[in-house]
Amino acid sequence: MKMQKYTYDYPHPAVATDCVVFGFDGHDLKILLIERGIEPFKGAWALPGGFLRMDETAEQCAIRELSEETGLNLNYLKQLGTFSDVNRDPRERVISIAFYALARKTDVQGGDDAAQAKWFGINDVPRLAFDHDYILHKALEKIREDIHFEPVGFGLLDKEFTMSELQRLYEAILGVQFDRRNFHKKMLQTGILEEVEDDSPTFFGKNSEMRSMSIDALFGNSAPTSRSSYSSSHDDDCRSTRRWGTKFRFNKRRYDEFKEGDSFRQEF
Repeated sequence: MKMQKYTYDYPHPAVATDCVVFGFDGHDLKILLIERGIEPFKGAWALPGGFLRMDETAEQCAIRELSEETGLNLNYLKQLGTFSDVNRDPRERVISIAFYALARKTDVQGGDDAAQAKWFGINDVPRLAFDHDYILHKALEKIREDIHFEPVGFGLLDKEFTMSELQRLYEAILGVQFDRRNFHKKMLQTGILEEVEDDSPTFFGKNSEMRSMSIDALFGNSAPTSRSSYSSSHDDDCRSTRRWGTKFRFNKRRYDEFKEGDSFRQEF
């Protein structure tokens, strides 16, 4: 359908989008930035983004600009908010609709108006152009809020992951450190993790013979091999060590059930 054109008697602002894309390298939270290749702020680092075209939605604009400036192709971004400070852009009156997303850290390359694209550690982000420092600050606040109600972090992990990998991710996002056993317990209590069956032998395997062999290897042949000879605390440590290396996957069906009942919240 042909778009009908209108003429307005008053000035109206330009509309742009900006993208806050978080990544994870297994240890640290990352943020995707571009070096601006044009004025204003040529040579400064900024969030990927650009101006909205007449025939696209704000989300379509954000996805397109992200692809053009970094080579990263995402199908979904979550709207963060609207930023409309009068002096946020020295060129003209520009309102920005910002989005955020979590993506597996991959190679990126600058394109279009971006001289280069690069992942930065969240604690190594340089001063950003425009009001992008403020937008990034709000995005961090949002993701730290969302992670208590939504499984936003699982998109940064492989389909199957260990509890230690999950803990490092949560610590990177929230900027805190958790007690290992307490984190393990709280995550299992959510009901959204599904243990991956692994029939291959492990150091602390599921059968008593493997556990006995493991104790012999650690303490010598004089170590007792009877299960009744172990202290309960030592046996708990064995189970904890085995479980910590166990692979899990995100159970979306279970999460959806919790969400429908408005009962999902993670507390640490």
